[in-house]
Amino acid sequence: MPRHLITSALPYANGPIHFGHVAGAYLPADVYARYLRMKGEQVLYVCGSDEHGVAITLKAEQQGVSYRDYVDRWHGEIKQLFDQFGISFDIWSGTARCPHHAEASRRFFRVLLERGFVFERSEAQWYAESMQRFLPDRYVEGICPQCGFEKARGDECPKCGTWVDAQQLTAPTCTLDGSTPILKQTKHWYLDLPKLQEEGLQDWYQGDDSIRPHGPWKPNVDGYVKAMLKDLQARPITRDLPWGVPVPEELEGSAGKVLYVWFDAPIGYISATMEWAEQKGAPDSWQDWWQGDDTQLVHFIGKDNIAFHVVVFPSMLLGQGKEWNDKSFVLPHNVPANEFYNLQGRKFNTSSGWYIDTESFFQSYSPDSARFYLLLSAPETADAEFTWEGFQNANNSLLADKLGNFASRVIKFNAKRFDGVVPESSGALDDDPQLALADAAFAQIGDRISKFEFKAAAKELMAACDALNQFFDAMAPWKLIKSDDEEDQIQCRNSLERCLAYLELLSRRMAPICPDAAANLREMLGGAIAVPENANQWGAEGVGVSPARLAAGLATGVAQVMFQKIDNDAIEAEVNRLESVVSE
Repeated sequence: MPRHLITSALPYANGPIHFGHVAGAYLPADVYARYLRMKGEQVLYVCGSDEHGVAITLKAEQQGVSYRDYVDRWHGEIKQLFDQFGISFDIWSGTARCPHHAEASRRFFRVLLERGFVFERSEAQWYAESMQRFLPDRYVEGICPQCGFEKARGDECPKCGTWVDAQQLTAPTCTLDGSTPILKQTKHWYLDLPKLQEEGLQDWYQGDDSIRPHGPWKPNVDGYVKAMLKDLQARPITRDLPWGVPVPEELEGSAGKVLYVWFDAPIGYISATMEWAEQKGAPDSWQDWWQGDDTQLVHFIGKDNIAFHVVVFPSMLLGQGKEWNDKSFVLPHNVPANEFYNLQGRKFNTSSGWYIDTESFFQSYSPDSARFYLLLSAPETADAEFTWEGFQNANNSLLADKLGNFASRVIKFNAKRFDGVVPESSGALDDDPQLALADAAFAQIGDRISKFEFKAAAKELMAACDALNQFFDAMAPWKLIKSDDEEDQIQCRNSLERCLAYLELLSRRMAPICPDAAANLREMLGGAIAVPENANQWGAEGVGVSPARLAAGLATGVAQVMFQKIDNDAIEAEVNRLESVVSE
């Protein structure tokens, strides 16, 4: 049985994350992890906050707070949003708080240096004489060499979008004190990606199973990486900063230098696993996950992280050789990167107010409704968007009317006519053609999830609900129960048993997508129907696999409203709030 090592991109502890981030990298990973756990697979879902880097030091200094206090605040707020969405990490850590991270990152650096995959180079960098410090690109503003915008950053012009070489800015100024910096030589270390490409990165990416087999790449990943591999360049992996993982002190010129955030951040997956292993009382067991032949490593990310997870991090892992425990590190089995997820036709922008206030949202709406809609509108192959009208329709027309209403109708009818216990069945409807449509849809859900087709999985869930509603309406048990014909009475009992059995199956198939609602449905069905905790919770699947017949006399629970409907006034208010942001 393979081990499934799942990661989501470490969210940057530099501000709030939004629904777009959740849709891109965290909710899909959570659904995938929940599905595999239900099947009884070995799963470890690792994440944490990315807590180093220029953006953090700049914002903390501007706000006059310590770096630690700054990242602690956002580490907590980000985790709160994940908790509201029900994201089920096995370990949630952070690169500045994990006790293993700094040493693991330095060890990665040392091994790459010793094996000839890191070299040093001197280069000119802006330097603030007034503060006696080098200035990373975001600490410098000036005139854009492309469009002439006067407040272009040292990495990008916010007006024309051009990537900027900080040295090309004219009239540069230090963003901290407004002084004019000078260019001064400084030494940095570079990761030799072209050499690592020859070492095995190219062969692995192209599918050489002798190095490490991987699943098929998504087209948006494949096109991006193939273009990148045609002209791969060395990348700097150190910066002049007061906050971060220090460069090993034994190296000449290392004083005041830290590892570049993009270098140490992915190592955070490994260090967090070390932390998890230590918490479990088996500190060496991290090796089983990161160096085991049976591990399948899957990174869930947005498209802006493709380069780091399909080129840079695999290169870093390859470059370690067998210097750790005389074993090689695993390489990604798949990286199902998503495109961008927007809001009502525009990019999410918390600073301008174009976002969804999460505190207000979860006071008014169901987390499971949000999970379902984010999956249904997921940016799997192209940019997509959250619309309030789309969210309302998914909640009302799909979840409430198709799923919740079916469950309520069946359980209420059974309580009224059969005293809340499973009626005896002759089995005459076990192979009903209408129920075969539900079987076919249910059979696809797990397969879709395993292929990272979460939008399709959500659609199959609704297709199953459609088939079940049609079966219930066609059987019309409310008419059969009033008949004096014994055959009609038998058919009524047969249909109710099948509906209850399919509700039990529905509660399991919807669990990775809508976990709270699934638990609610199981409560409505009663504990006697629940699958034992030590069993394969997902159960048998495949075309034509119908749920087993339920034993007569099992007690069901009480019907509840699974999804509250959202009225038009609430949606109009949400849209008006966004439109007021535009008009300001």
